[in-house]
This record gives sequence, structure tokens and C-alpha cells, in this order.
Amino acid sequence: MLLLKASNLCKEWNGAPLFNGVSFEVKQGERLALIGRNGTGKTTLFGGLLGKVTFEKGEVHRVLPIQHWGWLDQQADYDPSLSVLEYVQSTSSELFELKKALAGLQVRMQQSEQLDAVITRYSELYDQYVQLDGYAWEVEVEKRLQQVKLDPSLWTLSIAQLSGGQKTRAQLAALMVRQPKLLLLDEPTNHLDAEALDWLEEWITQYSGTVLYVSHDRTFIDRTATAVLELTKDGLKRYKGGYTSYRAQKDMEEKTQETIHHKQQLERKKLLESIRRYAEWFQQSHRAAGQNDFYRSKAKKNVSRLHAKESALERLERNQVKKPREEAQLKMFLDTEQNEAPTLLTMTDLEFAYEGEESLFRGMHLSIGRGERIAVLGPNGAGKSTLLKLAAGLLSPNSGSVRSNPQTRIGYFAQELDNLNMEEQILDSLLTLPDMTQTQARTILGCFMFSRDDVFKKIGELSMGEKCRVAFIKMFFGRGNLLMLDEPTNYLDIDTRERVEEALLNYPGSILLVTHDRYLTRKVANRLLILGDKQGPVIFHGSYDEYEFMKRKHGLTTEEQMTDNEKVQMELRLTQLMTGEQTEDPEQRDRVMGEILRLREQIERINESIS
Repeated sequence: MLLLKASNLCKEWNGAPLFNGVSFEVKQGERLALIGRNGTGKTTLFGGLLGKVTFEKGEVHRVLPIQHWGWLDQQADYDPSLSVLEYVQSTSSELFELKKALAGLQVRMQQSEQLDAVITRYSELYDQYVQLDGYAWEVEVEKRLQQVKLDPSLWTLSIAQLSGGQKTRAQLAALMVRQPKLLLLDEPTNHLDAEALDWLEEWITQYSGTVLYVSHDRTFIDRTATAVLELTKDGLKRYKGGYTSYRAQKDMEEKTQETIHHKQQLERKKLLESIRRYAEWFQQSHRAAGQNDFYRSKAKKNVSRLHAKESALERLERNQVKKPREEAQLKMFLDTEQNEAPTLLTMTDLEFAYEGEESLFRGMHLSIGRGERIAVLGPNGAGKSTLLKLAAGLLSPNSGSVRSNPQTRIGYFAQELDNLNMEEQILDSLLTLPDMTQTQARTILGCFMFSRDDVFKKIGELSMGEKCRVAFIKMFFGRGNLLMLDEPTNYLDIDTRERVEEALLNYPGSILLVTHDRYLTRKVANRLLILGDKQGPVIFHGSYDEYEFMKRKHGLTTEEQMTDNEKVQMELRLTQLMTGEQTEDPEQRDRVMGEILRLREQIERINESIS
């Protein structure tokens, strides 16, 4: 059943085109991931679908009435007068207004003002509240708040006092209570820890309605999406499956397009040469024929061939496949000073607590060796960012010690980006570095996608993604051999995240990493530090995939282990197909793509049966 249809949507921003010709459909039961570079207009498109933004051109046909839609908005304005509990209740407006009215009448009854009239009115509203199953609704609200892991101690706080991740959870709880038939979620994974991400993935895959969401979390897309919608300034294209499947289809599509373009260019060159040759033959034959009708007739045959070749050229150019466009991409390479020390940093018997709070660490030991890449995992509040600040020397432990080797040079990337001077121009921030010339600085900024007049912008005027790129430049020139990275990809789109991953993979130094980006952890880390465990911090000597495998194996029945082993074999085959050499034979490419899609569907079915 069709719920929503968008046709030829176009949007301008400050007079410049944001996107053009966007058309797509949303059908019942689909889980669609909308992806695209930062600045392509994903949130704007959502706003237009909801009727909050006007399109310059195109039409949105809402088959499902908008009152049955739900909307998770990362830029939502929160009424500070509402508690967390009241905020979740307020999204069910009729019941919430009845509940408030009943509470107000109860106060008036205690004041004994016009008691008979107040009691009569209370009785009317109470009957209405009961008919709407209001008390079951109150229980449902509390149940959903508990499901999203918002502790009851937070329910009486103002919604404005919550952290970003807690506000996201409160919005999700409100949506779960309402159960809209169509959900639009803008970056639902922002600020969520691993436990909350697992819960959200399970909830979305089991949700009875339809979901359209924006996300840069590739693991989340892989585990929840039935299709990927890629938004560019030239339109929108649908790809079946999750992110891994999208990437395989996209790579094959670009290679096929490149091959066809190359063949067409060769054919065009041949046709142009034939046209030139036939034109010369005709002119020579026509001059040589003079008034001789026989020779003039032969010359006309060359004209027919010439026109045929010209027609073929016109057809080729009408159906010409463009060369795949290479979008501007971040060019990043992280260098470091040579370091022969086997151990770069050691934490011994570490204890730390913020004033008036319980200890985050007690008797903790950690050493970081040359070439080690340690990812710090744990729930929000376990002290991951605090650990990085202790390691970087930005905080001092209450007891114990943090010692770094004299050869250790630390590069620190702060999640809050508070180590940037917001009043400084981008170019000026580089010119403060030793031996940096304006020419060198502008070349470097161009590699980081800051061109022309962009370099004169103040850092405070930049988007969060742009500020992240400035912070990376600062770290680039620090030439550190130990990088402390606190959520380095939080505000980056998928393309830029992949460039960062590539740079970190090729980085010769050591890394201590805090991130919710499971793709980044999977690619970069060769050792894990698990915080928040009852027994204290735990070191896992292995990769993220090995850690996930161990968790998955724990407690499985024999039947579940057999299913899991089958899934592992399928995932291995999928990886082989996607990383193997690409054939030039179109039929072989189609067979490979068919097998990739079949494997994705089988893995999804196993995931659904497990959940």
C-alpha cells in the first residue's frame, strides 16, 4: 500500500539549488534509510514532506493523512516548563489536556469554590478520560520510558535539563506511545550508546508501521534498512538492501557506467573519423565527376553513407552515458614523528571521581604500546571521554599516575571541539603554525574542502562537520604519535567518515579512540577497553568483530549456534564477493550482484528469526 509519493521536488537555498528532480515512493512496511552528503538537504526534504518547508517545484502526495505520521526532530524546541514525564504525555494531546484539566479541577475542589459545578465538570471529564482508556495510557507512558532506559529519577526533571541522547530517548518514548503508521526519524542514533543502539535496531526492525530515517551510522543502516535512498543535488535514487548492499551496487554501477562511457567515447571517435573520411571522399568524387551522370551517381552513395554516420553520431550523443562524476572529497593523510619507544603511555592504579560523585575508575591499569589502536567501549556515563582527558593530561587523577614516554607526542581531538578559537578565521588559524606560508595553508585547506572565500570564515560560523575538519587539520600538523580521538566522526557524513577511516588505517602511530561509530571501531581497533563492567575495566585482546562474535556465542542453544554459524558463513561469502576483483563481463557482474542480494536477504531473514 502506498503511503507517500514525492514527484519532481526542487528546493533552493539562498538562491542556489539545493536539490532538483527528487521523486520517490514510500510503501507500507518499508524501512528506508535516506543518506547523502552534509548540505544536500536531507533534513530540508523531511521538512518539506511534513509541510514545514515549501518546495520551489514538485508535489508531495500524502496518501496517509499527516496526523498518522510521527517525527523525531534533532532540532526540536523543548518547553522547559514540562517535566520528562509530561513531555512524553503531551504528544498524546487529547489525553494530556484531559489529565491536566482533571488535575486543575482537583485543586479547585480542595479550595471549595462552586463545589457542585466543579464536581459535575470533573465527573464529565473523568468519564471521558476513562472511555479513552486514560489510566492504561499513563501506564503505557511509564513502560515506554523504562524501555528507552530513562531512569525514573529523571522523569520529574525539566525536559530541557536532559542531555542530547536522553532527549532523543524521550522523543522515541513519545513515538512508541503514539504508534504512528509512518515514522520520520532524523539522526535517531545520535548520542546513543551501544546498549541503546541495539535496543533501537531491534525496535525498528519489529515496528509494525513504516519508517523513513536519516542516518550516517552504516551498521545501523545495515541492520534495519530494507532500502537506501541516496539524495544528491541532481535527484534521488533507490538501492535495495542495507548500506553494504548499497555500496556494492553503487560500486558496480559506477564501474559499469565508466565502461559504457569509455566504449561510447571510442565509438564516437570512430564515427567522427568515418564522417571526416566520407566527407572528403564525397568532395573529391563530386569534383572528379564533373557533368558525368554515372560518376555523379556514385558520388551520391558516399553522401548517403555520410548521412548514415552523422545520424549514428546523433543517436550516440542523445544516449550518451556521462562519465561518473567524482565529487570533491576530503584528502587526508596523518603523519607522525618517528618513535621507537615500545610503550607510549601508562596508567597505574588510577582513581578518578568528579566532585560529589562516585568514582568512575578505581585501581585502573592501562598501557598503550607502539602501533596499538585501542577503542574504548561502554555505556554513556561510564567515563569514556573522562578517560581520554586523563590520558591527554587535561584532568588529573585523584590517585594513581598517568605517565607518558618522553618521545610521546599526543594529538587530542575533543568531542566538544572546545579547543578551537571560534573568533579566528580558518586561514589565520593555520598561519599561526610554525613555518606555515599563506600558499601552503590555502593548498592544505583546499585538500580539506575549504576553497576560495571559505578560508576567511570565522570558525564559530562553521557547521559542526566543518569545525571537525578544522580540528583534524590542527591534529594533522601536530605530528602526534599517539592520537586521542573523542567521537571524531560525530558530525561527518558517510563519504567523509570513510576518508577519515582510510587516514586512520594508514596512520603509523597509536590510537586511543572513543566512538559510537561501529564501522570505525571495526576497521581501526585491534584492541578494546570495556568500561562499565561490574568487575571494572576489561581489556579485550582482539578486534570488534571478534568481541561481537564472543558476545553472540555466549548463551546460545545448539540450534542457535548452528544458525549463527550458517550466518557467519554467509557473511564471509558476502565479504568475498564484495571485495573480489570486478569482472568486465556484464552477465558475470549481474550474477555476482544477484548472489550478493540473495545473501543479504538470507542474512536479514536469519536476523529477523533471531530477534
